[in-house]
Amino acid sequence: MQFQQLQYFVAVAETRHFTRAADLVHVAQPSLSQQIKALERELGADLFRRARGNITLTDAGEALLPLARRILADADTARQEVQELAQLRRGRVRLGATPSVCTGLLPDVLRAFHDRYPGIRLLIEEGGSHDLVRELARGALDLALVVLPLPTPSPALTTVELLREDLVVVSSPDEARPGRGSRTVRIADLEGERLVMFRHGYDLRELTVAACRAEGFEPDFAVEGGEMDAVLGFVRAGLGVAVVPRMVAARSGRGLRVTPLARPGLHRTIALAHRSDVAPPRAARELQRMLLER
Repeated sequence: MQFQQLQYFVAVAETRHFTRAADLVHVAQPSLSQQIKALERELGADLFRRARGNITLTDAGEALLPLARRILADADTARQEVQELAQLRRGRVRLGATPSVCTGLLPDVLRAFHDRYPGIRLLIEEGGSHDLVRELARGALDLALVVLPLPTPSPALTTVELLREDLVVVSSPDEARPGRGSRTVRIADLEGERLVMFRHGYDLRELTVAACRAEGFEPDFAVEGGEMDAVLGFVRAGLGVAVVPRMVAARSGRGLRVTPLARPGLHRTIALAHRSDVAPPRAARELQRMLLER
């Protein structure tokens, strides 16, 4: 049984006329008649009673008609669903990002994407770069914003650098300015400062601790184990200072003093990653384009 045969059968059943049915489906009348006869042979029953000027359905035709209409309707629904996805009317994007990127970079881009494609659901997963790379590899994410270099380089992933961001020192305005009150802070000036530190697995933790050790000292933690919002809150409360991305500091509002790091400073590179062996879905590719053009 062919889909086209069902279309022809429904057209004849609705028009009760082979020639008008052929015009309706844009096919020559002899071809339509041949397909109807082929369908009847396959089903082993006549579908129409044919008399001059009078075409009626047999019992077999009456039984097939609602089923054929349902099949044609389901096919049309499937076509519309696929077209809507292709035209970015519906669908989803599964995006992973480090918490600091979620706070600093994503809000404006996701707002613009949502305004343009309101039917696309955005599913965001926060995590460290190591966790996000693992989720990408197992197909749980379409895209991820990670910090380079990756903790475990993977040939199965494609990465594109998105931005290089300065890190700054944030402190409470009610406390003494770090770095003996100067307008910039050296990493060496953080020796003796009490640091509010992120949890293990946080890219910023590894970067800050490595920079302190390169200057010959172990950082002193006042509080450790927090996520980005908790770290900023502890700094506002005067528990210590923290090293955070400039973009996050700019978005964090009142209650924080921001001091740049003296040259050469600290930087981090944010990259957009996806699996090399599987092309991201259409909606994910559009979000990728907007992120790269931001």
